[in-house]
Parts: sequence; structure tokens; C-alpha cells
Amino acid sequence: MAFTIDLTGKVVLITGGISGIGLGASLQFAAAGATVIACAELAADDQAVVSFVSVMEPYRQRTFYYKADVSNETALKELVVLLQQEHGRLDILVSNAGQNIFKGLDNCTLADWNQNSSLNLASHWLLARALKPLLAQASPGVIIIMASNHAYASIPGCFPYNVTKGALLSLVRAMAIEWGPTIRTVGLAPGFIDTPGNQKWFDSFPDADVERQKTVGRHPVKRLGTPEEIGGWCVFLSSTYASFASGTTYLIDGGRSALMQED
Repeated sequence: MAFTIDLTGKVVLITGGISGIGLGASLQFAAAGATVIACAELAADDQAVVSFVSVMEPYRQRTFYYKADVSNETALKELVVLLQQEHGRLDILVSNAGQNIFKGLDNCTLADWNQNSSLNLASHWLLARALKPLLAQASPGVIIIMASNHAYASIPGCFPYNVTKGALLSLVRAMAIEWGPTIRTVGLAPGFIDTPGNQKWFDSFPDADVERQKTVGRHPVKRLGTPEEIGGWCVFLSSTYASFASGTTYLIDGGRSALMQED
């Protein structure tokens, strides 16, 4: 018997779902049969949204885009009403929106800290809380919080981002304990993913194999992961195959974390 995941009839909301890891998740959920709702802060006629719609063309009957600021409580209330009116249900939330703040301890301002905390931490909590009634009806609903390998290592020059991604590990545990069993909550902590700028970052590490340029000498997998691979993890964790998974965050960074522990 083939190993298959069929999410036909399920409705998934993916924040930041039009590009990067979010787009990878949108494609994988759609391929598994789910109705995909992607949201971002961009207008529907923005080129990035137009590109998303084009990429999702094979699944156009089951793909939707909503503009929403997930760090704004009023916008979240409007999003919940829209979901109820147009879909009547929500089975899965992939809380993916986030952005690195490249500041160290000394040059991080209070404004940087507040911006980072709002988008990379508070928004995940506010969004999940707003959608809790809909998700609880799915019995169980599934929440996937997108953390980062920054949660496991304080990477220099990313001080506020490191802190909030670490805090997401506790948020996942709190949601799993307080909202189970009607809602399962898991986290994903990817690293070295093939999104804009990451190849240069990947090659810049001290263990980079300069001779071959595009290969990291000591890295176990020696390549960047793909957004679709992370999206596949999201699909699996949303399925019945992972129905016993809750309260933990899965670190998937190609083995870099293992190398850092050896160092």
C-alpha cells in the first residue's frame, strides 16, 4: 500500500504564503488536495501576489489570497470573519510570517526590538488565539509555528531575532498544553533554506569550502534545503500520520546543529 497523504476537504491558512517557505507550503498543501488560503500584507495587484497566483494556477479553484497584517488585532478579527463567511471552517494554520532583524546587542534599538517582537513572536500568538474557535471545530485543528535554527544557536548579528525564535519553542509547548486535545500544536525550525540571499550566507560560514565555492565543506548535507521540502514537513505534520505529535519543535537544518554541538 502506497504511503499517501490526502487532505481533500481540509482548509489551510498560510501566513507569508506567497513566497519562500510559505510558497513551498502552499504548493505542497494544494498538491495534497487542500484548499489553500495565503495571506500577506501586499495588495492583490502587487507583483509578488500576481506571481503567486500564476505559480498556483494548477490549483486555482482551491487557492485564495487575502491581504492581512497578522500583527494587527483589528486586521485579525476581519480575517476571522472573512474565513467564516467564505469557507466556514479552518483545519490547519501554518503560522509562517516573519523577518530577520539583522542587529547585534549593541546596535539594536528599542524600535527594532518592538518591531521584531511584534512580527516574530506576538503575531503568532495573536493569530492562533483569534483562530482558535475555528480550529477547535476541526477536532483536532493543527497549528504549525515556523521557528528557526536561530532558536538553538545565538547567531551573531541577529540578536532580537534569536531571542524571539527561541521564545517560539515555549509558545508551541504552551499552546499544546493549554489547547489540547482539540488543537495540536507543533513547531518547525528550518535553517539553510533556498530563499533569497541564503546561498551567499551559507557559503560565508568559516567551514565553507572556498575551493568549490558552492559547497560547504563540513556541512553534512552540503546543500540548502528547498521551500518545498519544508512544505512537505508541514503537510506530514498536518496529517493523521503525525496525529500523536504535539508540543515539540522539529529542527531541520541539514545537520548544521549537530556540527555546532561538536564544535
